[in-house]
Amino acid sequence: MTRMTLDWKVVIDAADPHAQAGFWSAALGYEIEDNSPLVERLLGLGAVPEAITTTAHGRRAWLDLAAVRHPDDPFEPESGTGLGRRLLFQRVPEPKTVKNRLHLDLHAGPERRDAEVARLEKLGAKVLREVAEQGGTWTLLSDPEGNEFCVQ
Repeated sequence: MTRMTLDWKVVIDAADPHAQAGFWSAALGYEIEDNSPLVERLLGLGAVPEAITTTAHGRRAWLDLAAVRHPDDPFEPESGTGLGRRLLFQRVPEPKTVKNRLHLDLHAGPERRDAEVARLEKLGAKVLREVAEQGGTWTLLSDPEGNEFCVQ
């Protein structure tokens, strides 16, 4: 039997998807997806109402969705949707209330870890604690909406 691989993305609930996209774009060096050609086309056709759109990062965007993608990965030119390493932020009404069941680990390496943590703090991350265990050393942080992530 031939095994097929699947494309995937990580979807993260957010109160403000566009602010989260801005933070993670800067944190990872990723590009904020430009969905404006699709949004403008669908608005022009009358296929979507103006109320589900906004202006974010200087262009027309979906009100409740924003994504970032690796700059080297392919994307659909018609929609701006990334086809590789991608984080999608979706607006949800409820706030984060408990520890994440899934989180990102950013690999800076021991020689760059402290500098990366300081850079991320300037972007709006908060250091929660330093961890030193037999398996390694890392810093646990939270993004501007309180989602935990680690820098190793």
